[in-house]
Amino acid sequence: MLQDTVHTQIVAAMKAHEEVKLSTLKLLSSALAYEKIAKQHDLTEDEELVVVKKEAKKRKDSIEAYQNAGRQELADREKQELVILQEYLPQELGDEEIEKLVTQALQETGATSMADMGKVIGLVMQKSKGQADGAKVSALIKQKLS
Repeated sequence: MLQDTVHTQIVAAMKAHEEVKLSTLKLLSSALAYEKIAKQHDLTEDEELVVVKKEAKKRKDSIEAYQNAGRQELADREKQELVILQEYLPQELGDEEIEKLVTQALQETGATSMADMGKVIGLVMQKSKGQADGAKVSALIKQKLS
């Protein structure tokens, strides 16, 4: 389970005095614990990945907000946290692989207009098992349906 791995890494980060890694892992552990309480059962691997993705998305949003506000030192810390969180995520698919999935999904759904975009995105995300960036998929589908 990811929770056990995170706990082990927290202990290692404490011993190594890695402040950023320690705080990031504690936040991740807390988020996993909250999700476990909310679901009222032990989390599956997919549910754990959803939590990690949520935390990574928070960091990406914070990086953008801090950069827009001219707070580069805070953006840099968020980038460090994002790198740590990405260690727990599966490798993202490349642009070519995403394009193949989008092409297949367009053929399978018979999508011809922007009204069909939701069906196509759903199918691509299901086939990619969370390894495709939603923004890239959406942009590619818009491009192909336009």
